[in-house]
Amino acid sequence: MGKWAWTERKFNFDYPAAKWPDLMERVRGTPARIEERVRGLSKDVLTRRENGKGWSIQENIGHLIDLEDIHLRRIEEILADKAVLVAADMTNRKTHEADHNAKDIRALCAELRAERDRLLAQFEALHEADWGKSALHPRLQQPMRIVDIAYFTAEHDDYHLARVRELIRLFS
Repeated sequence: MGKWAWTERKFNFDYPAAKWPDLMERVRGTPARIEERVRGLSKDVLTRRENGKGWSIQENIGHLIDLEDIHLRRIEEILADKAVLVAADMTNRKTHEADHNAKDIRALCAELRAERDRLLAQFEALHEADWGKSALHPRLQQPMRIVDIAYFTAEHDDYHLARVRELIRLFS
């Protein structure tokens, strides 16, 4: 899926911080959308890579799990008044080494739901004024507020959900 690489995307974080309830619904809904998409798929479909490249459906799901810690860490950094947020590992080493294809899809979905619940708890513990606090995003070179972390997470989820849908279409 080289149509529009994630790393080529630009973001305008120019909406009000009060948008957070809408964004929370998108973030909250990802595990259910994933579970719905993979229900009934064979292990072969779940673990197949397009032309032997890219990630399989399970690896796309595992990648979302692998990134939950960076969202949590960035929220903590903003609340601690850090000037610059931790950079993501753009090589995705954690995902490449995790062997998500060896896992049972139900266990993988349960892990995504548990990790997402941790992130949601962090978001839900925020005070209204926290949503507008920010620090510099190192790759984008622009301030990122906590509300933007919710947006960024939702957009990244949707990016991988679209990839999962494409792989299902190709292999089913």
